[in-house]
Amino acid sequence: MSRTAVIEGRVEFREGDGPSIAIRPGLCEVEQGLQDATLSWVEGDSHGAAAMPLSDFKRYLVSAAIRWWVDAPVPPTVNRAA
Repeated sequence: MSRTAVIEGRVEFREGDGPSIAIRPGLCEVEQGLQDATLSWVEGDSHGAAAMPLSDFKRYLVSAAIRWWVDAPVPPTVNRAA
């Protein structure tokens, strides 16, 4: 099951042994496996995807470079004072 996340900081991935490539800030879809996470996004007419070790993905979550998107609005506080 995929979840929506927001990239808010510097998030990078590697294609093979190549250099690190930054993923642009914004919404993405995340599919978590047992060993890795795959991020996919749309940028204009282009679609991007990147796989990274689950440990890297969790590090980005802890550092708040990636955060889970909560698309449901938070209900306002109800004042029930009599």
